[in-house]
Amino acid sequence: MVKNRDDLAKICDAVDSPANGITLCTGSIAEDPDNNVYEILAEFTRRKRIHFAHVRNIKLIKDKDFYESAHPSQYGSLDMYRVMQALHDNGFDGYIRPDHGRFIWGETGRPGYGLYDRALGGNLSAGAVGGAGEEVAINLFAGGLSRPPAACFVPSSKRAC
Repeated sequence: MVKNRDDLAKICDAVDSPANGITLCTGSIAEDPDNNVYEILAEFTRRKRIHFAHVRNIKLIKDKDFYESAHPSQYGSLDMYRVMQALHDNGFDGYIRPDHGRFIWGETGRPGYGLYDRALGGNLSAGAVGGAGEEVAINLFAGGLSRPPAACFVPSSKRAC
């Protein structure tokens, strides 16, 4: 089970290759209040080992008890702007997916995969990346935010957020 920075390092150090990467879920790492999610994101992004980021927020209740919250920072224990900034500022070039949406507006289906809440999370992520600086592109067809070829970049001065 992967629960902290040391576990992630053990996996990434086992085979010293950029192909040996991880899917990092912010909520899973944030379940332990001893984990500094932002530092972990920064380190493994710099190492080019995060290939896919599952971005979700949780609300810590006490010790390691938590519940899944809406994506915006004010509903959970994570500062989602800092999450996106840690990825952006350290050169993340993989995919980001807002993960574990709640059921809202009468929606039904598989628990944790509410379409509407994940769509709202995607919009939040796009805004947070847009505020994190420089240039970003939104590629929802690829499943999240990405950094496609330079011709597809949208300068921050031309985005309407």
